[in-house]
Amino acid sequence: MQPEIEKPMIIELIEAGDKDTLEEKLENWLPQELAELCRDLNVTDQAFVFNVIDREQAYQTFEELEFGDQVELLNELRYRQVQLILNDMSPDNRTAFLEQLDPDHLNKLLKLLTQKERRVALSLLGYPEDSIGRLMTPDYVAVNQDWTVKQIIDFIRSHGENSETLDVIYIVDEKGYLVDDIRIGDVLLSEDHIPVKDILDGKYVSLLVTDDEEVAIKVFGKSNRVALPVTNAGGLLLGIITVDDILQLAKEEDTEDIQKIGAVEALEEPYMDVSLTQMLRKRAPWLIILFIGEMFTASAMSFFENEIDKAVVLALFIPLIVSSGGNSGSQASTLIIRALALGEITILDWWRIMRREIVTGLYLGLILGFIGFSRVTTWHFFTDIYGPHWLLIALTIGFSVFGVVLWGTIMGSMMPLFLKRMGLDPATSSAPFIATMVDVTGLVIYFSFASTILKGTLL
Repeated sequence: MQPEIEKPMIIELIEAGDKDTLEEKLENWLPQELAELCRDLNVTDQAFVFNVIDREQAYQTFEELEFGDQVELLNELRYRQVQLILNDMSPDNRTAFLEQLDPDHLNKLLKLLTQKERRVALSLLGYPEDSIGRLMTPDYVAVNQDWTVKQIIDFIRSHGENSETLDVIYIVDEKGYLVDDIRIGDVLLSEDHIPVKDILDGKYVSLLVTDDEEVAIKVFGKSNRVALPVTNAGGLLLGIITVDDILQLAKEEDTEDIQKIGAVEALEEPYMDVSLTQMLRKRAPWLIILFIGEMFTASAMSFFENEIDKAVVLALFIPLIVSSGGNSGSQASTLIIRALALGEITILDWWRIMRREIVTGLYLGLILGFIGFSRVTTWHFFTDIYGPHWLLIALTIGFSVFGVVLWGTIMGSMMPLFLKRMGLDPATSSAPFIATMVDVTGLVIYFSFASTILKGTLL
């Protein structure tokens, strides 16, 4: 029976306090399924479930929960249960949990770890916050380069149980420095007496323990590996990082960038878990900045007040002009931000990008400018709203849209590169931010064309 179908019955067993039947029903549930069940329960019932499931299920399910739920659950569980969960957790997942705690709570939980696990936890927590050192695990299989295939297989059988992955075996010298890595399949397909160094190819990829998380995402994206070794600057093997951690990290990075593109400061928790106060704190500052930016639009319009008074018809096209520039700028910035994130371009490519976007902006401007020109021209045959100078107005709209789209495209493509060069997050040049900037400059372009083309007639 599927967990979703069983869930109502499971909840009834929890409410009835039937431990024996509940234990039998939950015996074959996966940690992800148990975590999903816990999300539908209050913390007291979650604790009841953790009292029923076995030790392995408990720590694996705990790793699947959100941080806020983890903290509440630990406060509800018995001392011994908390101790077992923390010591059983994989070092990388435990580090991800511990680093979010306040100092007092962190110190209390560190005291529950065994001497060995506390040493591992403190070592991982000692690395920079966004470094690979925080994500790596010391649970891996490393063997000496002078061993034979049989010695390696015997070692794996004796010590491989707690390894994060057995797909890759790491080869080190007598001092622990990384020499190479080898897939377990290559070991199993080799004769027992062959020295492992005879089947090495020297082609391996490693990460520095101080590398940024984004570096790891890019390296994993380019290499077909389930895990990568992590070393210090001298090449000493310190741990490994696995692809499941990178997938989760990539998801978080992408979510953060998407939120920033929408002019929202990145949320540290799931949407439904963020309090109203936190939500306001994340969203209000950017809205205030954008609102102040839009005030310059009003200032720009007041500067051209005389032109608007003389040719009121110009005001009809203001939304069209500014939105065209904002849309083209948002398009360009989104493409560049994503290309930067994927490593497809760097700030050194700025001139190539500039040339490409100028050409693109010219074509886009011509297309939209022609549509704007045609709109005024077509309307002239059905209404007299534009008066005898309809052709000049059509030319004004066409050239203005062309100029604003070209300008928006250039600004949208260059702003992320400028922010990257300044050491800031390119995602900060969000679509609303670019649109606001182009609104102001778009009005200047629009009324500059209007003053030139309509001078002596409407103006």
